[in-house]
Amino acid sequence: MKFNLDRRKSQQKVAVTPWEKYQDQERHRQAAAKKKHRQTRIGKKLPQLLRQKHRRLAQRMGIVIGIFTVVLVIALYFATPISHISMIKVTGNQALSVNQLSAMTGIKRGNSIYKVRGREKAIAKRVVAKNARIKQIRLSISSMNVLTIHVSEYRTAGYVPANGYYRVALESGVVTNERQTQPTGSYPVYDKFNSQTKLAAMIKQYAKLPQKIKSGISEIQFKPSKANPERIHLFMNDGNEVYASLSTFATKMAYYPSIAAKMKTSGVVNLEVGAYSYAF
Repeated sequence: MKFNLDRRKSQQKVAVTPWEKYQDQERHRQAAAKKKHRQTRIGKKLPQLLRQKHRRLAQRMGIVIGIFTVVLVIALYFATPISHISMIKVTGNQALSVNQLSAMTGIKRGNSIYKVRGREKAIAKRVVAKNARIKQIRLSISSMNVLTIHVSEYRTAGYVPANGYYRVALESGVVTNERQTQPTGSYPVYDKFNSQTKLAAMIKQYAKLPQKIKSGISEIQFKPSKANPERIHLFMNDGNEVYASLSTFATKMAYYPSIAAKMKTSGVVNLEVGAYSYAF
């Protein structure tokens, strides 16, 4: 009797109401639906994930191939003649040759154009400092890899005697170390100048003259006197002699052609004070 009573109580504990049974079924149904949805979602995402993975791999491969291609192109460019100077041209030069200017720049045919490109100003500065004759220099490279050296030179202004030879004077007032055994061309000789300052000033005065008057001067001597410590004595190619003052030489010498044209015989033209002439 007691056993049956306990069994009945146990059955009462196990038994559930219809509502509880419905809730339990609903939980199982929702859990199954979620599992199915999760499996469906992963299944749908799998091709998309694979596509993203392939796209990233393709991008990485593209970057690697691009870098390799750029390096290869650069290597081929530097290995071919198009990256090297094919010719050297010089414009504006008078006394300096192409070989001299090429040697001063340190650039030769066949050198890489990048030995010049980006360093033009530095090379020009070095060349100007190296040679007193060069006033200005500019380097440029054309599309055909031709290096052109554009030069502006100080012109020769004459010669200065120095222990059996002559040094070349430039219109900048500088006396170079260029040596010649004899003067050449229609340039004057500067003699008896005991001061480098006065010599430089004389050369600069000469540089201001018209070419026609320049070519008519044979020699310029420094001949100071008590009355005129700046007096200079000129010997002209036409046989005349001229006395003038150093500081006013260029201005006064402009009158020489008209004065000389009126002279019947060779003589002296004095430009120290005023301007007059007289026969020897």
